Amino acid sequence: MTIKEKDLDEAVVLELSGKIMGGPDASLLNDKLHELIEKGKTKIIADLGSVNWMNSSGLGILIGGLTTMRNNGGDLKLANVTDRIQSLLMITKLLTVFDAHDTLEKAVASFKK
Repeated sequence: MTIKEKDLDEAVVLELSGKIMGGPDASLLNDKLHELIEKGKTKIIADLGSVNWMNSSGLGILIGGLTTMRNNGGDLKLANVTDRIQSLLMITKLLTVFDAHDTLEKAVASFKK
């Protein structure tokens, strides 16, 4: 997994790409989120449009990220959720946990409510 960071309005977009499968990926995302929290940035969007594979460990990484952000007064929302990841979220009933959007624009707008 690789992570590219960009500021968009009042949110920070983390463009995730490749495979999210646990192991080193967990600390990569966790370290990035803690770095953003230290800068006072707690409105995070994980753009999953370039993620081509995610397993249960990958879901665990996203849950850990969501917990980290909510424990620090922020939130982690999902954008560009592919059909494959959408079905994974549905099967695991995590669609009720994550605020998932089909576009980046909708995810950004959801922070303005």
